Amino acid sequence: MSNKKISIAIDGYSSTGKSTMAKELARRLGYGYVDTGAMYRAVTLYAMRHGIIKDNMIDEPALLASLPSLTITFAPSADGRNETYLCGENVEQEIRTMEVSDHVSAVAAIGGVRRHLVKLQQDMGKAGGIVMDGRDIGTVVLPDAELKVFVTASAQVRAQRRYDELRAKGDTTATLEQVLANVTERDRIDTTRAESPLRRADDALLLDNSDMTREQQNRWLYEAAIQRIDDDHRD
Repeated sequence: MSNKKISIAIDGYSSTGKSTMAKELARRLGYGYVDTGAMYRAVTLYAMRHGIIKDNMIDEPALLASLPSLTITFAPSADGRNETYLCGENVEQEIRTMEVSDHVSAVAAIGGVRRHLVKLQQDMGKAGGIVMDGRDIGTVVLPDAELKVFVTASAQVRAQRRYDELRAKGDTTATLEQVLANVTERDRIDTTRAESPLRRADDALLLDNSDMTREQQNRWLYEAAIQRIDDDHRD
């Protein structure tokens, strides 16, 4: 394998396991990892905490005014997991709640929010040797990434995965029907928003993991990355 480090963009629908597989790929390759979805979740959490979101309404001017003062960083936990910090506070658990999930797509659809975070993400990806996942990485954030992958799965499968994840974390309040409704609504918002909607880049490989185990999808992704790194070395 070549020593040259490429940029890898992983896009796709919510609850397809993008972050999990991206983290594992980055670990195996010795690359950096950026969870862009966590960045949008962190902004959403900030807005919820500071009364910028009330009764499902977002005070966009107040949110945009707050962005320059926010810091969003990532650091590994004691067991090696990537965790999200908002203004220095570990918010990894809090940003994964259903309450944040219910608002994050609407926050992410705001043009000023996307432009601010895209700039931060592009700065993170400049040097290569990065695996980044989200909704618009291959189309907007890293359009020149050497490897692009678009991940999909049926809404029912994704809802079941998300429901199981919430239960495992101790959230017994959400029902499967609520999670499915959330997944479906996020799909609608993500694919129809005016600012960089979710879509598959023309040169992105398609990964439908509806019927794949975690091990199978990790192997598929790793092999695709090694192939692209080798091809890039030969080029």
